[in-house]
Amino acid sequence: MIAIAIDDEPIALDVVKSHASKVSFITLQAVFTNAFDAISFLQQNEVDLIFLDIKMPDINGIDFLNSLSNPPLVIFTTAYAEHAVKGFELNALDYLLKPFSLARFLKACNKAEELYSLRKKSNTNFQSAHVFIKDGYEQIKVAIDDILFIEAAGNYTQINLVNNSSLSTRMPISDMHALLPAQKFIRTHRAFIVAKNAVTRFDRNQVWIGEKIIPIGPTYAQCLQEF
Repeated sequence: MIAIAIDDEPIALDVVKSHASKVSFITLQAVFTNAFDAISFLQQNEVDLIFLDIKMPDINGIDFLNSLSNPPLVIFTTAYAEHAVKGFELNALDYLLKPFSLARFLKACNKAEELYSLRKKSNTNFQSAHVFIKDGYEQIKVAIDDILFIEAAGNYTQINLVNNSSLSTRMPISDMHALLPAQKFIRTHRAFIVAKNAVTRFDRNQVWIGEKIIPIGPTYAQCLQEF
């Protein structure tokens, strides 16, 4: 996996570089103390994973992530635990609370590699017509066009399909969102993802998929308005 790291503190970047050098499947291609330099790099290069600090001058990590039209996998790094919830709402794969150990770093990287492999398998084998949903030790093939909306339900994520059928998985909803093609799905709430083509109407607070009413969280309102 090709990765970059963005953090305004050079010492923090040194830690990421040191840890990444010990993970065989991660190639840390570049590091940046200036987020705008990273944007220029991303416009010219394909990247699979970003280690992204949240609290930075000029533009914070959350605004940076929101500025990317098709973001890669993201692992937030932060010294502030209160930012973790916000990071997960924005579909971050994981967050590392500074100072983080090599073992914790490796755990986050393993999660990224697993999801990256699932995404690559789905996109390569079936030209994005299907995704593979992890369910225990199995991977279930699901047609993308059959998915209407996805809902976080306790320890499970429920995938609601056409013909009133559904599928439950223990994959977190943030992992599901990273797996699905961004051009076809949009997250409306920390607990909901909807298929864009299935939306029949919406206002500032909710969207409709047929008779199903799905809330819009404040974090996602701007993305919905743009859509």
